[in-house]
Amino acid sequence: MKRKIKGFHLDEENDWVAELECHHGQHVRHQPPFINRPWVISKSGRNSKLDHELNCLKCDLGEPKDDW
Repeated sequence: MKRKIKGFHLDEENDWVAELECHHGQHVRHQPPFINRPWVISKSGRNSKLDHELNCLKCDLGEPKDDW
């Protein structure tokens, strides 16, 4: 299910997590050459992705909201 990004935070391992409108989190890592998301490195890059939609597998599975 497509859900909009409403914010970001760092997890306990300093990886960025997108906070989705459904209150689920999804990691958005930049680990080239396998995962290429250079926008996640800078605040302006992350801000440019606010309201961008990601597929939320947790919603598809009916999982409870994440507790950030």
